[in-house]
Amino acid sequence: MEKSAGTVQKLIEDGKRIGVTKYVVHSVATTAHQVRSINEFIKKEMFEHKEFIGFMTLHQELSQEEIEKEVAWCIENGFKGVKLHPDFQKFYIDEPRAEKFYRAIGDKLPILFHIGDDRYDFSSPERLVRMAKKYPKTTFIAAHFGGYRCWNVADMYVGLNNVYFDTCSSLPFISTKKAKEIIDKLGADRFFFATDFPMWDAVNEYKRFLEIDLTDEQREMIFSKNLRKLLKID
Repeated sequence: MEKSAGTVQKLIEDGKRIGVTKYVVHSVATTAHQVRSINEFIKKEMFEHKEFIGFMTLHQELSQEEIEKEVAWCIENGFKGVKLHPDFQKFYIDEPRAEKFYRAIGDKLPILFHIGDDRYDFSSPERLVRMAKKYPKTTFIAAHFGGYRCWNVADMYVGLNNVYFDTCSSLPFISTKKAKEIIDKLGADRFFFATDFPMWDAVNEYKRFLEIDLTDEQREMIFSKNLRKLLKID
């Protein structure tokens, strides 16, 4: 399957090929004035597609009060999490502007971060670990097995019970042995299956995941049970 445009219909078609029934959907604001329009769009798509689970966006140039109001509005409108991409948005996870997010969000919503990529330093695992320790009541999701192109530093997450992980944009680049090693080290109960649509083809990601030597119970947890439990959804 060739890479497709990131449309709603293409997302649903892609997911149906592997039996997906729920989709976490989100976008990223690269300027402060984009925040509400993006969140309004996601709200509309959640209303039209009951299988969509919306994660809101925020931006570091918003004031503390503006962030708190946006978080409250999104919770009221059914959002289940927050998505931030430090590399695109150009902020460091542990800088003062970012700490406005953690103070406003607290334990209300999990925050999904793009993590890693050794070409940049905005989203290094070390920065996330620092904030996870400083804000232990806040739940963080470290995408890409805890850090794109940073897969050898998984040890630093051990013992951080408020950090979870997803599997996207990693399986084409690491061995199944390495993937299993990371999952075993951090716990299968802390992982979520993800495809990073439209970057990768869902069928190929599914096949790659099944090649990891996991039990059926672990696979079921990662495919569905863990996220349902975290987000409190049926």
